[in-house]
Amino acid sequence: MTLDVNQLIDKLVCENLKTLVPYESARRLFAASDNNQGEHIPVWLNANESPFVNDFQVDSQFFNRYPDCQPSAVIQAYADYAGVKPEQTLVSRGADEGIELLIRAFCTPNQDRILICPPTYGMYAISAETCNVGIDKAPLKADFSLDIDAIAKFKDQVNLVFICSPNNPTGTSVASEQVEQVLQHFADSALVVVDEAYIEFDLANTWAKLLDTYPNLVVLRTLSKAFALAGLRCGFTLANRQIIHTLLKVIAPYPMPEPVAQIAAQALNQSGLVSMNQQVKAIQEQKSALKHALVNIGDIQLVGDDKANFILFRTQHKQELMDYLVANKMFIRDQSKQLHLQNCLRITVGTPQQNQQLLTLIASFYQQLGNPS
Repeated sequence: MTLDVNQLIDKLVCENLKTLVPYESARRLFAASDNNQGEHIPVWLNANESPFVNDFQVDSQFFNRYPDCQPSAVIQAYADYAGVKPEQTLVSRGADEGIELLIRAFCTPNQDRILICPPTYGMYAISAETCNVGIDKAPLKADFSLDIDAIAKFKDQVNLVFICSPNNPTGTSVASEQVEQVLQHFADSALVVVDEAYIEFDLANTWAKLLDTYPNLVVLRTLSKAFALAGLRCGFTLANRQIIHTLLKVIAPYPMPEPVAQIAAQALNQSGLVSMNQQVKAIQEQKSALKHALVNIGDIQLVGDDKANFILFRTQHKQELMDYLVANKMFIRDQSKQLHLQNCLRITVGTPQQNQQLLTLIASFYQQLGNPS
């Protein structure tokens, strides 16, 4: 009997996965393994990574042992940094795992639903689809603020409400009074998840210290952005003790590899925090310079705000510019498929040299169009 593996997969695969389109991460679109191919060295400004590289020491003496599920050194250090209690803190394989854990723990497959506010981070929907959980949408308004009236209609219809602030990809922060309205509206019916992956670029608007005030509040954090540790895959879920206890029921037995725990603890010590804050300041300065230069090139119009480590802009030559940059191994992110973001591209702030290289290429592109900067 000849085995047709495609028929077998189609027979066995979960129904909700048959039409699922995987999240198009930056590395799915352009592989980092292509680093040294061709004439140009690739410049990666498409994944909102930090341009900084920091050194850490790793002790291998415990590599023969399974790691702690929740390493106390990491939990205590992050709780101290975020201003919460250790029992309100869970560490996971990136904030992405935190998203999945919340959906698995608080949504019954083929029964419950989540609410998202597009344009926003794509993994909320992907994780829900993977778990066969429904997705409702209350799109942001044209100014990228929450549509409170639209959100309110989903009372008693959803178990989780995801709010990204600062929002990816718009760079906008959600007004505190709007988040408070959502928390109060869903106080007895849903958890409100505030994704603060970029909060170090807008610290005044964090919700982490209000966990005791709002029992249905959950905050997501990460070391991927400001801490320059995207390759580490280390994220945090902050919530009241009962929510954390529930998430521990569904997390993997050993989610935090020993080398990751060691590096995370170092990144969160006093010198690590000083370094992170200095690097955030440097990125903020480069972001300001990059914005000022971009608005003087061609037909470029800035979109959204700058409360993260990236810049969103619109151009009527979106596809031609994107193709030109890719041909020159300069990788930024196309966001034009998202709601309200027609012809929009997103730039991660890089080093001064990378930013200047990008600006030179963009200016060259417009000069070739006969539209000099």
